[in-house]
Amino acid sequence: MKSFTFQASPNILFEAGASSKIGELLKGYKAAHVLLVTGKKVRAAGLTRKAEAAIAEAGIALTVSEDKVAEPTSHVIEAAAEICRECGVDAVLSIGGGSAMDTAKLVAYLAKNPGKLDDIYGIDRATGDRLPLLLVPTTAGTGSEVTPISIVKTPNNEKKAVISPRLIPDCAILDPELTLGLPPDLTAQTGIDAVVHAIEAYTGKIKKNPISDQFALKALALLTANLRKVYTDGSDLEARSEMLLGSMLAGMAFANSPVAAVHALAYPIGAIFNVGHGLSNALVLPYVLEFNRPAAEALYAELSEVIQPGYRRQSDPADAAAFIAEIEAICRDCGVSGSLSAVGIGEGDLSKLAEDAMKQKDRLLVNNPRELDYDQVRAIYASALAGRGPAAGE
Repeated sequence: MKSFTFQASPNILFEAGASSKIGELLKGYKAAHVLLVTGKKVRAAGLTRKAEAAIAEAGIALTVSEDKVAEPTSHVIEAAAEICRECGVDAVLSIGGGSAMDTAKLVAYLAKNPGKLDDIYGIDRATGDRLPLLLVPTTAGTGSEVTPISIVKTPNNEKKAVISPRLIPDCAILDPELTLGLPPDLTAQTGIDAVVHAIEAYTGKIKKNPISDQFALKALALLTANLRKVYTDGSDLEARSEMLLGSMLAGMAFANSPVAAVHALAYPIGAIFNVGHGLSNALVLPYVLEFNRPAAEALYAELSEVIQPGYRRQSDPADAAAFIAEIEAICRDCGVSGSLSAVGIGEGDLSKLAEDAMKQKDRLLVNNPRELDYDQVRAIYASALAGRGPAAGE
């Protein structure tokens, strides 16, 4: 067996209503003044209310940063870190989706390490201390609450990553009640994001390992069994709970066995056209799966049983085809299938998209089960634009 490392959050609390315990949890980190990183819509929906009340009851000062955009920008992150330094904040809490949590990770780091984000983009360049960090997801999707990764949108509309164990939070707090009001479209998009995390972690070429495999398998089983349920009935707390658990497990899997071409092709769609990350993934997912099939057929065959309980194995080619077909069916049933044209992308945009996707060659594409060059990436985008049969890249 080849050697591997596996890193995970030291503390995870999973409980309906857990956000009401945040005040006591912060006291455990000796916090006297906490910065809450959230979004205006999240706060207006009342999703931070219990946490804010618990923080007040614990006698902890609170500063709120709601200046968060769908894709965190370097300006927003650096400004929030400056607020921490000016106000004497000694802990950072985030309640929100992946963008809010990604922002909070970097704010907690930069508050203790004044400087520019440009200095820490890449792998293991953030090596200093940070403030105590607690993350509370309001979507079942990104898994950011347990990962060492933060994705940033640069002023040049590129997506760059900061990857470091220093970004793994001290505590992930999973309260499924906070996901009950998520609209069907966002439920579907974030859910597909988590599905992609599990698939790419399990089929990755570079850091695939037995622990990530087990988390990915369990995550994929939970997510695919419940995504249609929560899309059609968002009030199903049990299904919401299983989605949230699946999302976290997928996050732990891909934090240690990284994602690949689906994410690499999705990033430019999100950065250039302001498309949500989950939807960006969904729009290219079936086409990347089909491209990868020659190299990942046996692994896809294994996953066919996971996402279709009772499925009777036939042969690797048939099982892999059944797996891809079921993933496409889930996307279609949850309203996240379709053409790139639906988000404003045209034929003239494909070259730029392919160029930007290839910038992920050393971080993401290197982990893809099948190698990709510029022409193959562009062909995948072209198929996703046409909405026809997935590109095989031959």
